[in-house]
Amino acid sequence: MKFSGELSVKAPRAEVYKAVRDARFFASCVEGVSDLTETAPQTYAALFETRVAYMKFKFKVTVEVVRAQEPDEIEAKIEGTPLGIVGRLTASSMTRLSEIPDGTRITYEVDAALTGKLGSLGQPVLKSKAKEMERQFATRLAAAFAAPARSASIPAQ
Repeated sequence: MKFSGELSVKAPRAEVYKAVRDARFFASCVEGVSDLTETAPQTYAALFETRVAYMKFKFKVTVEVVRAQEPDEIEAKIEGTPLGIVGRLTASSMTRLSEIPDGTRITYEVDAALTGKLGSLGQPVLKSKAKEMERQFATRLAAAFAAPARSASIPAQ
């Protein structure tokens, strides 16, 4: 299952790149992520909880940043195992940052595969959930870069 999208924030590209590369900041923008730990350089483990249709899922996920080219792009590999059911999540993501007159455009592409019970839900349901998560992420990211809260929300580098 492939999906892509874009969003814009009112902040310089270098600032957005540093924030998005900060695992704790990024995780704070994703609904349902908890217990984030760095397990190796460029590799992180976390718990991810979400509800899809009428079912609630909890995953142990590993995210590895496989390539980062400042301030332009970040490529990551994601693997997850749902707790309590048989299945697996694997995904790769590419995030690109570009300057626009008012700030930074973030474009992304995700190629995900789901097996087991979650995979049986079907692509329309899963794409709908992905769009919902994108809206939540965009709202949280935009709020973090909003002028009044900017110094408190963005990690120091």
